[in-house]
Amino acid sequence: MTNSVRLLQDTGIAIRQALLAQDWVAIGELDLQCRQAVEEAMVDAVEEESLRERLQDLLVLYRELVTACQDERQRVADELQQINQAQKGAKVYQLYG
Repeated sequence: MTNSVRLLQDTGIAIRQALLAQDWVAIGELDLQCRQAVEEAMVDAVEEESLRERLQDLLVLYRELVTACQDERQRVADELQQINQAQKGAKVYQLYG
């Protein structure tokens, strides 16, 4: 396994761990590293089968990541909506209380 393919694998593992921990800052940083690793691996494509497997693994991982991001975005939107409703309720209470 070439260094670039190993870097892809290691970066994928790190992204998965950050996803499990919901460490969105780390995911953002690792995403940049992953993009660079993909570029390097494409230039260094000596072991095509190994590279293909790592890229397929990353594709699955990024699908999971997109789903997790969408779920988190919805959770935050719901939370913001509840906060807005609570603030409106507090204003009404202050007007009439």
